[in-house]
Amino acid sequence: MLLPQSKSSSWPLSTISAALAACAATAFLYRDIVPKLVSDWATDDNYSHGFLIVPIAAYLAWQRRAQLQALPIRGSLVGLAVILGSLAMLVAGVLGAELFLSRVSLVGLVAGTVLFTLGWRHLRELLFPIAFLLLMVPLPAIVFNQIAFPLQLLASRFGETAVTMAGIPVLREGNVIILANTTLEVAEACSGIRSLVSLLTLGIVYGYFADTRSWVRVTSALATIPIAIVANGLRVAGTGIAAHYYGAAAATGFMHTFSGWLVFVFAFVLLSLVVTALQRIGRLPRVAPAPSPERSAI
Repeated sequence: MLLPQSKSSSWPLSTISAALAACAATAFLYRDIVPKLVSDWATDDNYSHGFLIVPIAAYLAWQRRAQLQALPIRGSLVGLAVILGSLAMLVAGVLGAELFLSRVSLVGLVAGTVLFTLGWRHLRELLFPIAFLLLMVPLPAIVFNQIAFPLQLLASRFGETAVTMAGIPVLREGNVIILANTTLEVAEACSGIRSLVSLLTLGIVYGYFADTRSWVRVTSALATIPIAIVANGLRVAGTGIAAHYYGAAAATGFMHTFSGWLVFVFAFVLLSLVVTALQRIGRLPRVAPAPSPERSAI
């Protein structure tokens, strides 16, 4: 069901008033949730990129301002159902002490408000910036651990194989790499999930600005997963080789932090090469089929 349509391209006072009221109500409802979310960004290195998500999403929405102003305003009552569903999710998250639900409900509330006050066409235009906000929400601990632990084992196996290929004797027990003069543990922080989340965010943004075709954007985002895994495996392998020749100091302190930044730069370079290759593949000229030989009647 649709609300009455406004033919003016500019937003009427009623729409602006509804948007301001929605912002005030949201600020009140999420007065305890948003500060805790920002605190998690500041204290958890896995989600420190969260500080960039809202400004980037706002910029992406601002880029569409001309298209949005040209669209007719035709609010939909379906948006009200989305708002009520998001509020129900908020209540469930607060009562169940589930931060993920309460935080995701904020994104749903934004989408529902756009749909209720402006309509489907506005929501379609703002769908990517709104969906991009989901990257600011930390994963539930149970999901995070299900991803991090396999990555720890994968990085450990990768490091063991590379160290063995370098001719260095090594023994691996789970996520622990035992060398002749030191022992390395591939902890959760070294599993690669931190670089994976950050690189995925970067890949989405980079693919969006690099090309307008959807398949290039999706492929560039998906390419960040194997790139991050390989880059982190190389970091673990390099740390193991350095620790063998220079001792445990090569795996701690400044060298450990510097190697993390170096590997992330390497991963970004790989991502750039992948996006460039995708762009060139998509622009290759199509080869016209050879004409069939003419047949003469006998």
